[in-house]
Amino acid sequence: MHLRRRIAVALFATIAFAPMPRGASAQETPVRGGTLIFGINSGDPPTYDCHQSVLFPIIHLLTPHYSNLLKIDTPNYPKIIGDLAESWMVADDAKTYTFKLHGGVKFHDGSAFSSEDIKATYDRIRNPPQGVVSVRRGLLADIDTIETPDPLTVVFKLKQANRALIYAFANPFNCVYSAAKLKENPLYPVRNVMGTGPFRFVEHVGGSHWTGERFKDYFKSGLPYLDGFRALFTPGPAMINALQGGQIMAEFRSVTTADRDRLVAALGDKITVQESPWLDLTLVTFNAKKSPFNDPRVRRALSLAIDRWKAAEVLPRSSIMRYVGAYLRPGSEFAAREEDLVKMPGFSKDIEASRAEARRLLAEAGVPNLKVRLINRMISNLFTPAGIYVIDQWRQIGVEVEHVQANETLYNNSMNEGTFDVAIDFQGDSVDEPTYQFARHLSVDLSSNRGGYTDRALDDLFEQQKNVADPQERYRLVHAFETRMLTEAYTVPLLWWQRIVLMRSNIRGWGMTPSHLIGQDLETVWIKP
Repeated sequence: MHLRRRIAVALFATIAFAPMPRGASAQETPVRGGTLIFGINSGDPPTYDCHQSVLFPIIHLLTPHYSNLLKIDTPNYPKIIGDLAESWMVADDAKTYTFKLHGGVKFHDGSAFSSEDIKATYDRIRNPPQGVVSVRRGLLADIDTIETPDPLTVVFKLKQANRALIYAFANPFNCVYSAAKLKENPLYPVRNVMGTGPFRFVEHVGGSHWTGERFKDYFKSGLPYLDGFRALFTPGPAMINALQGGQIMAEFRSVTTADRDRLVAALGDKITVQESPWLDLTLVTFNAKKSPFNDPRVRRALSLAIDRWKAAEVLPRSSIMRYVGAYLRPGSEFAAREEDLVKMPGFSKDIEASRAEARRLLAEAGVPNLKVRLINRMISNLFTPAGIYVIDQWRQIGVEVEHVQANETLYNNSMNEGTFDVAIDFQGDSVDEPTYQFARHLSVDLSSNRGGYTDRALDDLFEQQKNVADPQERYRLVHAFETRMLTEAYTVPLLWWQRIVLMRSNIRGWGMTPSHLIGQDLETVWIKP
């Protein structure tokens, strides 16, 4: 409870920025029926497997089809409520988590759900079989055994105390799969969609759309309200045109401030706006296995050359990037305070001194005329301006850059296979908790980190901060973790984001939070006639 209370206090101001949609009322009675049409500002997903992805389209497309043990109660963020779990208990020593599951739950193929499906799912995430990629292994590293004493009970026993683990069971990427399907083929979820969620998968037409329909045997009585949903792949400026023209009813990720102003001026009370500081960060990731980026001097030089304070003035004009910060969301409880942040590598306000040090480091590393191949995603709101800005910063220290913007499949494959040099990367989470934000940066055998590095000093700092009760001591350890990350510069922050969600004013039952990765199962969404 102490951890949850701290997080709730830290995020109160965030939720205050999310007003109730105009015309909405707590007394309104949901109406059944209708199809929700929303946009996906991206190309086709490179995989259907939640466990191997960090891409937001995966969540917006797949969450309606799957369930989790727990989930975040978006109207009361960051409160946790049950999903497949009817109830749960955490032992006083935080080393045993016991879940009682709902009975009568069915997968979309009609097969019965049981505790064995939970065990198979979490075993796959924490100890993936050969050929399976699991990018969140580090979050579950403390689990020792998973027991299923009966079909509706599952018990997680830990090697050591971990009070933050409760949020792992609510992580939307931890989709619960069928044990039977995984036994037949561990790669089944890569190209197949079959869960216990409120909507059955209907079809995915490449470059066009993704559809789902109400699952009539959904275990939550009366839900969902919608007949179905249709997600249209609408990248770039076409998204805003589709919102204005009514081809789509919502875009659940974010738009720019300029696009917000344009649509409000054009549509008036036909559209609602909800805003919040965002639990998402743009990163620059280096391939630490590849020369010369296996040299920390080269990585640190490229980080030092980036003026993040200037970026916070320039990039909000063309993107959703806005706030300067390290690896924790600015303003959250354990985020580096500015007086500490400016002393960390890459955050000095004396950019000329930083760039002089960057040139010195490149010369010392033997690459004074460095050439970089920067891989990026083809998303105009965020990734393109981030790449252009970073390229300009590096050119000011004499670095030549080739900017490669790849589709989702090529980008994802390059990152997972480690064939890139440097990448515009990102991180996003469902709750402000250092254990979650840091887990992706652990050594490659614990996290499948994108840079391919091993750093046991980081691993030790991660373990030290994880269960510290005293806020001041935890802040010190968190600060130490961030400082080492920035000194070694495996992956470095650019800017944190601002979330702006637009939707037609007749959409009800959807709640704004600082994370675009939660609240997307659509089970309580309805359309007012």
